[in-house]
Amino acid sequence: MTTPDDKLFRLISASRQGVLATVAKDGRPQMSNVLYVWDAAERIARISTTADRAKARNLARDPRAALHVSGTHFWQYAVADGDVTLSEVAAEPGDEATRELLDLHTVHYGALDEVQFHPQMIAARRLVIRLHARRVYGVALDTPPGG
Repeated sequence: MTTPDDKLFRLISASRQGVLATVAKDGRPQMSNVLYVWDAAERIARISTTADRAKARNLARDPRAALHVSGTHFWQYAVADGDVTLSEVAAEPGDEATRELLDLHTVHYGALDEVQFHPQMIAARRLVIRLHARRVYGVALDTPPGG
């Protein structure tokens, strides 16, 4: 039997684009358009970012976030929220961070040349945001009202 949460998680799984909301230093929400890779088994969204971006700084201070994913019409969206872990900043070719970043970027952009990729990630000070979805909510109507 399909539960409402199952439909919402399928919506998240069907996309790679969303809006990540974090908590800014002054308590207001800070939102960023992001590309993500969803691990349905672990219920984790993985996002590549640089260490100096507001979202990374916010999450280092307050590791709570929400990911909003839109469906095919206005009455179809899902929000996954939960705690976040951050990878280390990419520091050496082949370290854990650069390997995880390579996995993510390959999903989005196809096969990449590791010899070029690793130094780019290190120079950009990239890391991985891991949103561990503890709760999901939203609306997953198959067709819009009146449609």
